[in-house]
Amino acid sequence: MTTPYPAGGQSDADPHAWPASSYVSYGGERLLPIHGPEFSANPGATYARLRTLGPIAPVELDNGVWGYVTTTYRAALHLLRNTPDRFSKDPNNWDALRNGQIPPSTPVLGMMRPRDNALWLDGIPHSRLRQSIADSLALVDTHALTATVTRVADALIDKFASLGRCDLVADYAEPLPLHVVIDMFGSPPDVARRILFGLAKLFDAAEDADEANGELEAACLELIHLKRREPAADVTSWILAHPTGITDAEMVQQLILLVAAGTTPCTGMIANTLKLLTDDERFSGSVFDGVHSVSQAIDEVLWEDPPIANYSPLYARTPETYEGVQLQTGVPIMVSFAAANSDPALAAHAHRRAGNQAHLAFSAGVHGCPVPAPDLGRIIIETALERILDRLPDIELACPSAQLLRRPGTFSSCWLSLPVTYPAVAPTPDRPPAPAAVPSATSHFGATPWIPST
Repeated sequence: MTTPYPAGGQSDADPHAWPASSYVSYGGERLLPIHGPEFSANPGATYARLRTLGPIAPVELDNGVWGYVTTTYRAALHLLRNTPDRFSKDPNNWDALRNGQIPPSTPVLGMMRPRDNALWLDGIPHSRLRQSIADSLALVDTHALTATVTRVADALIDKFASLGRCDLVADYAEPLPLHVVIDMFGSPPDVARRILFGLAKLFDAAEDADEANGELEAACLELIHLKRREPAADVTSWILAHPTGITDAEMVQQLILLVAAGTTPCTGMIANTLKLLTDDERFSGSVFDGVHSVSQAIDEVLWEDPPIANYSPLYARTPETYEGVQLQTGVPIMVSFAAANSDPALAAHAHRRAGNQAHLAFSAGVHGCPVPAPDLGRIIIETALERILDRLPDIELACPSAQLLRRPGTFSSCWLSLPVTYPAVAPTPDRPPAPAAVPSATSHFGATPWIPST
Protein backbone atom coordinates (compact mmCIF):
# COMPACT_ATOMS: atom_id res chain seq x y z
CA MET A 1 0.00 0.00 0.00
CA THR A 2 1.22 3.50 -0.75
CA THR A 3 0.08 5.93 1.91
CA PRO A 4 -1.16 9.10 0.17
CA TYR A 5 0.48 11.80 2.26
CA PRO A 6 0.35 15.33 0.85
CA ALA A 7 2.96 16.24 -1.71
CA GLY A 8 6.12 17.64 -0.21
CA GLY A 9 6.32 15.38 2.82
CA GLN A 10 4.08 13.98 5.52
CA SER A 11 3.56 17.20 7.47
CA ASP A 12 5.27 20.05 9.23
CA ALA A 13 4.65 18.23 12.51
CA ASP A 14 6.68 15.05 12.23
CA PRO A 15 4.31 12.12 12.89
CA HIS A 16 7.29 9.97 13.80
CA ALA A 17 7.58 12.08 16.94
CA TRP A 18 4.27 10.65 18.13
CA PRO A 19 4.39 7.60 20.42
CA ALA A 20 4.90 4.36 18.51
CA SER A 21 2.02 2.84 20.46
CA SER A 22 -0.33 5.26 18.70
CA TYR A 23 0.15 3.47 15.40
CA VAL A 24 -0.76 0.22 13.75
CA SER A 25 1.22 -1.36 10.94
CA TYR A 26 -0.56 -2.03 7.68
CA GLY A 27 1.20 -3.07 4.49
CA GLY A 28 4.49 -1.74 5.77
CA GLU A 29 2.99 1.67 6.60
CA ARG A 30 2.18 3.14 10.00
CA LEU A 31 -1.43 4.28 10.30
CA LEU A 32 -3.34 5.91 13.11
CA PRO A 33 -6.41 3.85 14.10
CA ILE A 34 -9.82 5.47 14.49
CA HIS A 35 -11.11 2.62 16.63
CA GLY A 36 -10.31 1.08 19.99
CA PRO A 37 -10.23 2.38 23.58
CA GLU A 38 -7.43 4.91 23.07
CA PHE A 39 -9.20 6.56 20.16
CA SER A 40 -12.59 6.55 21.91
CA ALA A 41 -11.13 8.07 25.07
CA ASN A 42 -9.88 11.13 23.19
CA PRO A 43 -10.91 11.20 19.52
CA GLY A 44 -10.15 14.91 19.26
CA ALA A 45 -6.45 14.23 19.76
CA THR A 46 -6.47 11.74 16.88
CA TYR A 47 -8.29 14.17 14.60
CA ALA A 48 -5.71 16.86 15.42
CA ARG A 49 -2.87 14.49 14.53
CA LEU A 50 -4.56 13.44 11.32
CA ARG A 51 -5.00 17.09 10.25
CA THR A 52 -1.22 17.45 10.17
CA LEU A 53 -1.21 14.81 7.43
CA GLY A 54 -3.65 16.70 5.25
CA PRO A 55 -7.38 17.35 4.73
CA ILE A 56 -7.87 13.64 3.97
CA ALA A 57 -5.67 11.11 5.76
CA PRO A 58 -5.12 7.34 5.67
CA VAL A 59 -6.32 5.48 8.76
CA GLU A 60 -7.08 2.02 10.08
CA LEU A 61 -10.88 1.70 10.30
CA ASP A 62 -10.70 -1.57 12.21
CA ASN A 63 -8.23 -4.41 12.65
CA GLY A 64 -6.99 -5.27 9.17
CA VAL A 65 -9.20 -2.69 7.41
CA TRP A 66 -7.82 0.58 6.09
CA GLY A 67 -9.27 3.61 4.36
CA TYR A 68 -9.21 7.38 4.38
CA VAL A 69 -10.92 9.90 6.63
CA THR A 70 -11.60 13.59 6.10
CA THR A 71 -10.06 15.89 8.69
CA THR A 72 -11.43 19.31 7.70
CA TYR A 73 -14.83 20.87 7.16
CA ARG A 74 -13.93 21.87 3.61
CA ALA A 75 -12.82 18.34 2.65
CA ALA A 76 -16.00 16.81 4.06
CA LEU A 77 -18.17 19.21 2.05
CA HIS A 78 -16.09 18.56 -1.07
CA LEU A 79 -16.87 14.85 -0.92
CA LEU A 80 -20.52 15.19 0.05
CA ARG A 81 -21.30 17.85 -2.55
CA ASN A 82 -19.57 15.92 -5.33
CA THR A 83 -21.57 12.74 -4.74
CA PRO A 84 -22.43 10.92 -6.97
CA ASP A 85 -20.59 12.67 -9.85
CA ARG A 86 -17.06 12.15 -8.53
CA PHE A 87 -17.65 9.95 -5.47
CA SER A 88 -19.95 6.94 -5.22
CA LYS A 89 -21.83 5.57 -2.21
CA ASP A 90 -21.98 2.04 -3.67
CA PRO A 91 -19.93 -0.39 -1.47
CA ASN A 92 -19.51 -2.64 -4.51
CA ASN A 93 -16.70 -0.25 -5.44
CA TRP A 94 -14.70 -1.38 -2.38
CA ASP A 95 -11.76 -3.35 -3.80
CA ALA A 96 -10.85 -5.12 -0.56
CA LEU A 97 -14.43 -6.31 -0.08
CA ARG A 98 -14.70 -7.60 -3.65
CA ASN A 99 -11.37 -9.40 -3.27
CA GLY A 100 -12.32 -11.12 -0.01
CA GLN A 101 -9.75 -9.19 2.02
CA ILE A 102 -12.11 -7.85 4.71
CA PRO A 103 -12.06 -10.01 7.87
CA PRO A 104 -15.54 -11.51 8.29
CA SER A 105 -15.43 -10.75 12.03
CA THR A 106 -14.91 -6.99 11.63
CA PRO A 107 -17.85 -4.83 12.79
CA VAL A 108 -17.24 -2.41 9.93
CA LEU A 109 -18.55 -5.05 7.53
CA GLY A 110 -22.02 -4.77 9.04
CA MET A 111 -21.79 -1.00 8.73
CA MET A 112 -20.41 -0.85 5.20
CA ARG A 113 -21.68 -3.91 3.32
CA PRO A 114 -23.88 -3.39 0.23
CA ARG A 115 -27.62 -3.17 0.83
CA ASP A 116 -30.30 -2.22 -1.66
CA ASN A 117 -31.57 0.79 0.25
CA ALA A 118 -31.35 4.54 -0.17
CA LEU A 119 -28.16 4.79 1.87
CA TRP A 120 -25.97 2.84 -0.55
CA LEU A 121 -27.37 3.63 -3.99
CA ASP A 122 -26.53 6.41 -6.45
CA GLY A 123 -28.46 8.29 -9.09
CA ILE A 124 -32.05 7.47 -10.02
CA PRO A 125 -32.34 4.32 -7.82
CA HIS A 126 -31.25 6.41 -4.82
CA SER A 127 -33.59 9.29 -5.65
CA ARG A 128 -36.55 6.95 -6.04
CA LEU A 129 -36.11 5.28 -2.65
CA ARG A 130 -35.17 8.53 -0.91
CA GLN A 131 -38.35 10.20 -2.18
CA SER A 132 -40.50 7.43 -0.72
CA ILE A 133 -38.86 8.03 2.65
CA ALA A 134 -39.11 11.82 2.55
CA ASP A 135 -42.75 11.85 1.44
CA SER A 136 -43.77 9.28 4.06
CA LEU A 137 -41.96 10.97 6.95
CA ALA A 138 -43.65 14.23 5.95
CA LEU A 139 -47.01 12.61 6.81
CA VAL A 140 -46.05 12.10 10.47
CA ASP A 141 -48.28 14.17 12.74
CA THR A 142 -45.77 16.16 14.80
CA HIS A 143 -48.33 16.90 17.53
CA ALA A 144 -49.07 13.19 17.89
CA LEU A 145 -45.34 12.46 17.87
CA THR A 146 -44.77 14.92 20.72
CA ALA A 147 -47.58 13.27 22.66
CA THR A 148 -46.08 9.82 22.07
CA VAL A 149 -42.61 10.91 23.22
CA THR A 150 -44.13 12.55 26.31
CA ARG A 151 -46.09 9.41 27.17
CA VAL A 152 -43.09 7.11 26.73
CA ALA A 153 -40.76 9.49 28.58
CA ASP A 154 -43.07 9.83 31.57
CA ALA A 155 -43.63 6.08 31.76
CA LEU A 156 -39.87 5.44 31.75
CA ILE A 157 -39.18 8.16 34.33
CA ASP A 158 -41.87 6.71 36.60
CA LYS A 159 -39.84 3.48 36.78
CA PHE A 160 -36.86 5.18 38.48
CA ALA A 161 -38.12 8.54 39.79
CA SER A 162 -38.55 7.26 43.35
CA LEU A 163 -35.13 5.59 43.47
CA GLY A 164 -33.03 8.75 43.59
CA ARG A 165 -30.55 7.28 41.13
CA CYS A 166 -30.48 5.86 37.60
CA ASP A 167 -28.34 5.45 34.49
CA LEU A 168 -29.61 8.04 32.03
CA VAL A 169 -28.35 5.97 29.09
CA ALA A 170 -29.60 2.47 29.96
CA ASP A 171 -32.78 3.62 31.73
CA TYR A 172 -33.81 6.49 29.49
CA ALA A 173 -31.79 7.48 26.40
CA GLU A 174 -31.68 3.95 24.97
CA PRO A 175 -35.24 2.67 25.44
CA LEU A 176 -37.09 5.91 24.62
CA PRO A 177 -36.28 6.16 20.87
CA LEU A 178 -36.88 2.42 20.44
CA HIS A 179 -40.44 2.64 21.73
CA VAL A 180 -41.17 5.84 19.78
CA VAL A 181 -39.88 4.43 16.48
CA ILE A 182 -41.80 1.19 16.99
CA ASP A 183 -44.94 3.29 17.36
CA MET A 184 -44.13 5.37 14.25
CA PHE A 185 -43.69 2.25 12.12
CA GLY A 186 -46.80 0.54 13.45
CA SER A 187 -45.07 -2.67 14.45
CA PRO A 188 -46.72 -5.17 16.79
CA PRO A 189 -44.59 -5.67 19.91
CA ASP A 190 -43.55 -9.24 19.07
CA VAL A 191 -42.39 -8.33 15.56
CA ALA A 192 -40.67 -5.21 16.87
CA ARG A 193 -38.70 -7.26 19.38
CA ARG A 194 -37.54 -9.62 16.62
CA ILE A 195 -36.48 -6.72 14.39
CA LEU A 196 -34.52 -5.05 17.18
CA PHE A 197 -33.03 -8.34 18.34
CA GLY A 198 -32.06 -9.21 14.77
CA LEU A 199 -30.32 -5.86 14.35
CA ALA A 200 -28.50 -6.40 17.62
CA LYS A 201 -27.35 -9.92 16.69
CA LEU A 202 -26.22 -8.79 13.27
CA PHE A 203 -23.72 -6.34 14.68
CA ASP A 204 -22.88 -8.05 17.95
CA ALA A 205 -22.25 -11.60 16.70
CA ALA A 206 -20.25 -11.42 13.50
CA GLU A 207 -19.58 -15.16 13.43
CA ASP A 208 -23.23 -15.82 12.52
CA ALA A 209 -23.88 -12.58 10.67
CA ASP A 210 -25.57 -14.33 7.75
CA GLU A 211 -27.99 -16.14 10.07
CA ALA A 212 -28.69 -12.95 12.02
CA ASN A 213 -29.31 -11.06 8.79
CA GLY A 214 -31.75 -13.73 7.66
CA GLU A 215 -33.66 -13.52 10.95
CA LEU A 216 -33.79 -9.74 10.72
CA GLU A 217 -35.02 -9.73 7.14
CA ALA A 218 -37.67 -12.35 7.97
CA ALA A 219 -39.04 -10.17 10.80
CA CYS A 220 -39.09 -7.10 8.54
CA LEU A 221 -40.86 -9.10 5.84
CA GLU A 222 -43.50 -10.20 8.35
CA LEU A 223 -44.21 -6.56 9.21
CA ILE A 224 -44.41 -5.70 5.51
CA HIS A 225 -46.89 -8.48 4.79
CA LEU A 226 -48.99 -7.34 7.76
CA LYS A 227 -49.06 -3.75 6.50
CA ARG A 228 -49.91 -4.80 2.96
CA ARG A 229 -52.93 -6.69 4.37
CA GLU A 230 -53.86 -4.13 7.01
CA PRO A 231 -52.44 -0.68 6.18
CA ALA A 232 -52.70 1.96 8.87
CA ALA A 233 -51.55 5.50 9.64
CA ASP A 234 -47.88 4.62 10.09
CA VAL A 235 -44.61 5.11 8.21
CA THR A 236 -44.41 1.48 7.03
CA SER A 237 -47.85 1.65 5.40
CA TRP A 238 -47.15 5.04 3.82
CA ILE A 239 -43.90 3.89 2.18
CA LEU A 240 -45.59 0.74 0.88
CA ALA A 241 -48.39 2.87 -0.63
CA HIS A 242 -45.99 5.39 -2.19
CA PRO A 243 -46.32 5.89 -5.99
CA THR A 244 -42.78 4.62 -6.51
CA GLY A 245 -44.20 1.10 -6.09
CA ILE A 246 -41.58 -0.23 -3.70
CA THR A 247 -41.15 -4.01 -3.72
CA ASP A 248 -41.10 -6.22 -0.64
CA ALA A 249 -37.38 -6.91 -1.09
CA GLU A 250 -36.62 -3.18 -1.30
CA MET A 251 -38.84 -2.47 1.69
CA VAL A 252 -37.00 -4.99 3.86
CA GLN A 253 -33.77 -3.06 3.37
CA GLN A 254 -35.53 0.28 3.86
CA LEU A 255 -36.87 -0.88 7.21
CA ILE A 256 -33.45 -2.06 8.34
CA LEU A 257 -32.06 1.36 7.48
CA LEU A 258 -34.86 3.44 8.97
CA VAL A 259 -35.43 1.59 12.23
CA ALA A 260 -31.73 1.62 13.07
CA ALA A 261 -31.31 5.20 11.86
CA GLY A 262 -34.22 6.39 13.97
CA THR A 263 -32.93 4.93 17.21
CA THR A 264 -29.16 4.99 17.74
CA PRO A 265 -28.50 8.62 16.74
CA CYS A 266 -31.39 9.83 18.93
CA THR A 267 -30.01 7.83 21.85
CA GLY A 268 -26.61 9.42 21.33
CA MET A 269 -28.04 12.94 21.10
CA ILE A 270 -30.13 12.53 24.26
CA ALA A 271 -27.19 11.07 26.19
CA ASN A 272 -24.62 13.58 24.96
CA THR A 273 -26.92 16.53 25.65
CA LEU A 274 -27.78 15.26 29.14
CA LYS A 275 -24.05 14.99 29.85
CA LEU A 276 -23.61 18.62 28.75
CA LEU A 277 -26.56 19.81 30.82
CA THR A 278 -25.41 18.07 33.99
CA ASP A 279 -21.67 18.63 33.78
CA ASP A 280 -20.75 21.71 31.72
CA GLU A 281 -20.73 24.90 33.79
CA ARG A 282 -21.90 26.87 30.75
CA PHE A 283 -25.16 24.92 30.77
CA SER A 284 -25.45 23.19 34.14
CA GLY A 285 -28.40 24.80 35.86
CA SER A 286 -28.86 27.44 33.18
CA VAL A 287 -31.68 25.65 31.37
CA PHE A 288 -33.70 25.83 34.57
CA ASP A 289 -33.34 29.60 35.02
CA GLY A 290 -33.82 30.47 31.36
CA VAL A 291 -30.28 31.62 30.52
CA HIS A 292 -29.79 28.81 28.02
CA SER A 293 -32.52 26.73 26.42
CA VAL A 294 -32.60 23.02 25.78
CA SER A 295 -32.57 23.89 22.09
CA GLN A 296 -29.28 25.75 22.50
CA ALA A 297 -27.79 22.76 24.30
CA ILE A 298 -28.83 20.51 21.41
CA ASP A 299 -27.18 22.88 18.94
CA GLU A 300 -24.00 22.77 20.99
CA VAL A 301 -23.94 18.96 20.88
CA LEU A 302 -24.67 18.84 17.15
CA TRP A 303 -21.57 20.98 16.65
CA GLU A 304 -19.23 19.74 19.35
CA ASP A 305 -20.24 16.13 20.02
CA PRO A 306 -22.35 14.65 17.18
CA PRO A 307 -23.42 11.09 18.02
CA ILE A 308 -22.33 9.78 14.62
CA ALA A 309 -18.72 10.88 14.36
CA ASN A 310 -17.39 9.14 11.24
CA TYR A 311 -19.49 7.59 8.50
CA SER A 312 -20.92 8.08 4.99
CA PRO A 313 -18.13 6.08 3.28
CA LEU A 314 -17.52 7.18 -0.30
CA TYR A 315 -15.42 5.85 -3.17
CA ALA A 316 -13.54 7.97 -5.70
CA ARG A 317 -14.75 7.15 -9.21
CA THR A 318 -11.34 7.96 -10.71
CA PRO A 319 -7.92 8.61 -9.15
CA GLU A 320 -7.68 12.25 -8.14
CA THR A 321 -5.70 14.62 -5.98
CA TYR A 322 -7.40 16.82 -3.43
CA GLU A 323 -5.26 19.58 -1.91
CA GLY A 324 -2.13 17.52 -2.43
CA VAL A 325 -3.61 14.22 -1.20
CA GLN A 326 -3.72 11.40 -3.75
CA LEU A 327 -6.98 9.44 -3.50
CA GLN A 328 -7.06 5.89 -4.82
CA THR A 329 -10.15 4.31 -6.31
CA GLY A 330 -11.61 1.29 -4.55
CA VAL A 331 -10.73 2.56 -1.07
CA PRO A 332 -13.44 3.87 1.31
CA ILE A 333 -13.18 7.52 2.30
CA MET A 334 -14.91 8.04 5.64
CA VAL A 335 -16.47 11.46 6.20
CA SER A 336 -15.65 12.63 9.72
CA PHE A 337 -18.51 14.83 10.86
CA ALA A 338 -16.80 15.26 14.22
CA ALA A 339 -13.49 16.38 12.69
CA ALA A 340 -15.32 18.72 10.31
CA ASN A 341 -17.34 20.38 13.06
CA SER A 342 -14.25 20.79 15.25
CA ASP A 343 -12.06 22.10 12.42
CA PRO A 344 -9.91 24.94 13.86
CA ALA A 345 -10.73 26.92 10.72
CA LEU A 346 -14.28 27.31 12.12
CA ALA A 347 -13.19 28.36 15.63
CA ALA A 348 -13.70 32.08 14.97
CA HIS A 349 -17.43 31.48 14.49
CA ALA A 350 -17.98 29.20 17.50
CA HIS A 351 -20.00 31.88 19.32
CA ARG A 352 -22.60 31.85 16.53
CA ARG A 353 -23.50 28.17 16.73
CA ALA A 354 -26.84 28.44 18.53
CA GLY A 355 -29.42 27.92 15.79
CA ASN A 356 -26.69 27.55 13.16
CA GLN A 357 -27.46 24.60 10.87
CA ALA A 358 -24.12 24.61 9.04
CA HIS A 359 -22.87 21.67 11.12
CA LEU A 360 -22.56 18.32 9.35
CA ALA A 361 -24.24 16.19 12.01
CA PHE A 362 -27.00 15.39 9.48
CA SER A 363 -24.55 15.00 6.58
CA ALA A 364 -25.00 17.13 3.43
CA GLY A 365 -25.55 16.90 -0.31
CA VAL A 366 -27.85 14.43 -2.04
CA HIS A 367 -27.34 11.87 0.72
CA GLY A 368 -28.01 14.28 3.59
CA CYS A 369 -30.96 13.51 5.82
CA PRO A 370 -34.30 14.04 4.03
CA VAL A 371 -35.82 17.28 5.27
CA PRO A 372 -38.46 15.78 7.63
CA ALA A 373 -35.98 13.47 9.39
CA PRO A 374 -33.92 16.07 11.31
CA ASP A 375 -37.11 17.86 12.36
CA LEU A 376 -38.73 14.66 13.63
CA GLY A 377 -35.51 13.65 15.37
CA ARG A 378 -35.33 17.04 17.03
CA ILE A 379 -38.89 16.67 18.33
CA ILE A 380 -38.01 13.31 19.89
CA ILE A 381 -34.76 14.59 21.42
CA GLU A 382 -36.03 17.94 22.66
CA THR A 383 -39.22 16.51 24.15
CA ALA A 384 -37.27 13.73 25.89
CA LEU A 385 -34.85 16.24 27.40
CA GLU A 386 -37.56 18.64 28.53
CA ARG A 387 -39.56 15.86 30.20
CA ILE A 388 -36.72 14.55 32.32
CA LEU A 389 -35.55 18.05 33.25
CA ASP A 390 -39.08 18.98 34.26
CA ARG A 391 -39.59 15.81 36.29
CA LEU A 392 -36.09 15.58 37.81
CA PRO A 393 -34.66 19.13 37.82
CA ASP A 394 -31.78 18.49 40.24
CA ILE A 395 -29.86 15.76 38.41
CA GLU A 396 -26.17 15.44 39.24
CA LEU A 397 -23.53 13.03 37.99
CA ALA A 398 -22.94 10.20 40.43
CA CYS A 399 -19.23 10.01 39.62
CA PRO A 400 -16.47 12.35 38.41
CA SER A 401 -16.92 13.03 34.71
CA ALA A 402 -13.37 11.77 34.11
CA GLN A 403 -14.58 8.26 35.01
CA LEU A 404 -17.25 8.20 32.30
CA LEU A 405 -16.51 6.06 29.26
CA ARG A 406 -17.51 6.50 25.65
CA ARG A 407 -18.86 3.67 23.58
CA PRO A 408 -15.81 2.36 21.69
CA GLY A 409 -15.77 2.33 17.94
CA THR A 410 -15.06 3.98 14.63
CA PHE A 411 -18.46 5.40 13.87
CA SER A 412 -20.13 6.62 17.06
CA SER A 413 -19.41 9.17 19.74
CA CYS A 414 -21.77 8.42 22.60
CA TRP A 415 -21.50 7.91 26.34
CA LEU A 416 -21.61 4.30 27.48
CA SER A 417 -23.44 5.23 30.69
CA LEU A 418 -24.45 8.31 32.68
CA PRO A 419 -25.01 7.37 36.33
CA VAL A 420 -26.79 10.20 38.15
CA THR A 421 -28.44 11.01 41.45
CA TYR A 422 -31.33 13.34 42.24
CA PRO A 423 -33.89 13.94 45.01
CA ALA A 424 -36.33 11.04 44.81
CA VAL A 425 -39.85 11.93 43.72
CA ALA A 426 -43.05 9.91 43.68
CA PRO A 427 -44.28 8.58 40.32
CA THR A 428 -47.21 10.44 38.84
CA PRO A 429 -50.43 8.64 39.86
CA ASP A 430 -52.82 7.14 37.32
CA ARG A 431 -50.25 7.19 34.53
CA PRO A 432 -50.30 4.32 31.99
CA PRO A 433 -47.68 1.67 32.77
CA ALA A 434 -44.23 1.80 31.21
CA PRO A 435 -43.91 0.13 27.81
CA ALA A 436 -42.81 -3.48 27.75
CA ALA A 437 -39.06 -4.00 27.63
CA VAL A 438 -37.45 -4.38 24.23
CA PRO A 439 -33.87 -5.37 23.41
CA SER A 440 -31.60 -2.34 23.57
CA ALA A 441 -30.20 -2.11 20.06
CA THR A 442 -27.57 0.41 21.06
CA SER A 443 -26.34 -1.78 23.90
CA HIS A 444 -25.87 -4.69 21.51
CA PHE A 445 -24.57 -2.60 18.63
CA GLY A 446 -21.75 -1.27 20.81
CA ALA A 447 -19.53 0.51 18.34
CA THR A 448 -21.74 0.10 15.30
CA PRO A 449 -24.61 2.59 15.00
CA TRP A 450 -26.13 3.79 11.75
CA ILE A 451 -26.26 7.37 10.60
CA PRO A 452 -29.68 8.81 9.73
CA SER A 453 -28.70 9.81 6.20
CA THR A 454 -29.98 8.47 2.92
